[in-house]
Amino acid sequence: MKLNLYQIDAFTNKIFGGNSACVVPLTEWLDDDILLKIAQENAVAETAFFINSGEKIHLRWFTQEVEMDLCGHATLASAHCLKTILNYISNKIVFETLSGDLTVTVDNDFYNLDFPSRMPEPVLLPINITQSLNIQPKEVLKSRDFVLVYDNETQIKNIKIDRNSFDEINLGTGGVIVTAKGDNCDFVSRFFTPQAAILEDPVTGSAHCSLVPYWASKLKKNELFAMQISEREGKLYCTLNGDRVIIRGQAKTYSIGNLWIE
Repeated sequence: MKLNLYQIDAFTNKIFGGNSACVVPLTEWLDDDILLKIAQENAVAETAFFINSGEKIHLRWFTQEVEMDLCGHATLASAHCLKTILNYISNKIVFETLSGDLTVTVDNDFYNLDFPSRMPEPVLLPINITQSLNIQPKEVLKSRDFVLVYDNETQIKNIKIDRNSFDEINLGTGGVIVTAKGDNCDFVSRFFTPQAAILEDPVTGSAHCSLVPYWASKLKKNELFAMQISEREGKLYCTLNGDRVIIRGQAKTYSIGNLWIE
């Protein structure tokens, strides 16, 4: 079986930036273990698979370890693939996913992702995470992911993770977000996943489902410019709209190829 494979850098306007996702369109679903093996072979943060069923597009996301319930950058990459490569006519794309229907609207070379808002709540930090951090946060919250709040951007840049302690905790499909007010934007963040092949996710759209309502409340504004300050760096233009978060970003196609499944 021959399948098309597209590798796309999301939340950036240049290749080698943002977060790389592989996108594989299907006409019928393969077994889950095959989808996972494809994701492992691709060796990027996420691989998206979708089937265009007409009104909606059934979309699923896989890391190298598990199927995810929500992924921002691979959703953006899928929309970019549909519009710029597969000539999808409408500028409104509705994805059917494990997190419900997600709408992406296309505005020139920007993609607006309509995602659920997940306001994090105060919690205690597990000892394994505490021991894994070289700098301790001033505030700890959690929704799907832990949200660790720091005093400034410099601290976020200087955070290091001890994987021996970090990998002892199992967060399921969740991870650990570290965040602070930004020097040249509203807020910055980084994202880490224990027990994952890729420790630091370069740009994490789904993390902003929690970051945006948190910072909107703290900064008293609903329009926010965010930067994920990983080595690849990503830019996200965000809006809190009631119980929804609009995440706006760009993407660039890096490669187009094929894969063969026996």
